[in-house]
Amino acid sequence: MLITAIEPRRKSLSAVYIDGEFAMKLDTFTLMKEGIKAGVEIDDQQLKDIIDKSDAYRAKEKALYLIGYRDHSKKELSDKIRRTCSKEAAEQAADKMEELGLVNDENYAKRYAAQLLRSKHMAPRGIAYKLREKGIDRDLIDKIIDEMEFDTIGEIKVILEKKYPRYHEDEKINRRAAAYLQRMGYGYGDIKTAMNSNEEYY
Repeated sequence: MLITAIEPRRKSLSAVYIDGEFAMKLDTFTLMKEGIKAGVEIDDQQLKDIIDKSDAYRAKEKALYLIGYRDHSKKELSDKIRRTCSKEAAEQAADKMEELGLVNDENYAKRYAAQLLRSKHMAPRGIAYKLREKGIDRDLIDKIIDEMEFDTIGEIKVILEKKYPRYHEDEKINRRAAAYLQRMGYGYGDIKTAMNSNEEYY
């Protein structure tokens, strides 16, 4: 196979033409590093190796970009990288970020759980569900939840006073509030207790 042309494209990519026809887009850095340019002959194995190297490079660059933007769990990071790279390259990049200490599921999960409690006043069950969505290990979730301090009735009252201040005056608002609290992970018994309590929490 003959590389007949390489044309720059957006996002540090280049269009590669083989035997006069467009073949694929690969990252420009890998092409330069591997000495791939117009007029070079390559075989199927060489092409596969270049594609794999390009994928790996793009995956690591994407990982560093995402981590620089905000914290991610390892699974969340891998899933996002897979939108532009192969599954294997994405998982290897996520593994590398973990090896470098740039991704740490336990630290991430602790911060995320604390944020959910602080900003959304979410129940333990709701927090556990959110952590599972991020790919956090079940045993680690249990450990983090056990270490947290929850004032269940107090948190429910905060939500009611802030989001549904008229819950005790309007039956429709009351039902809406109860449904929302259940989505936050609170049980019916605790919701009923909090709604029937006159004590205020701020």
